Amino acid sequence: QVQLIESGGGLVQAGGSLRLSCAASGRTFSSYNMGWFRQAPGKEREFVAAISWSGGSTYFADSVKGRFTISKDNAKNTMVLQMNSLKPEDTAVYYCNALWGSWGTPWRALYDDWGQGTQVTVSS
Repeated sequence: QVQLIESGGGLVQAGGSLRLSCAASGRTFSSYNMGWFRQAPGKEREFVAAISWSGGSTYFADSVKGRFTISKDNAKNTMVLQMNSLKPEDTAVYYCNALWGSWGTPWRALYDDWGQGTQVTVSS
């Protein structure tokens, strides 16, 4: 059974940076494309970024493109979302998940269990 644990969230001022980490049990990172999602209060969960199983391809939502980067280390079963130039609208709970199916849109989460996520709050 795969378990995903997010960490690294916190409170930061607009323009600041945060580094989110995702750790997985099993062989998730070497077997699947991976992604980050986020959900703000009162809003639907939305896709943020994706990285292919090998780490060779990445994709970002327009709202974060140019500000966020995504990386993974398959040997360590870890994935990182580096968030720069943060804006108040980035405030949300961030979740990691494997991505269902082949590479490409739509970006669908593979696992139903989203876990706790990690809270990111960006102040004005």
